[in-house]
Amino acid sequence: MEKLCYAIGFTKDMVNSLLTKKEAIRCNGKIYSEEHRRKFDIKNDIFKIEKSSVDNNKLVLTINRQPIGEWFKEQWEKLRQSLRQSAEEPRKNRGFKL
Repeated sequence: MEKLCYAIGFTKDMVNSLLTKKEAIRCNGKIYSEEHRRKFDIKNDIFKIEKSSVDNNKLVLTINRQPIGEWFKEQWEKLRQSLRQSAEEPRKNRGFKL
């Protein structure tokens, strides 16, 4: 869990708050996804370590009560959709005069 927190870009103080004090932290800025190899923007999002809904013995880092893996996938899909829409927009052909 500690390696994951450092990998996405948390500072030592932020990691200590999450892991030892078990506090939720509110962040702005960018976090890095190793899976998608890019940074995603966060604005006033709440990070917290919670018990996994699948296995109570495991802990999961959550963003706004959503597991971080799912959050990254959701952001990636939003990015792909926006890129797809901008590529599909027809370009206006002005033509040329002779």
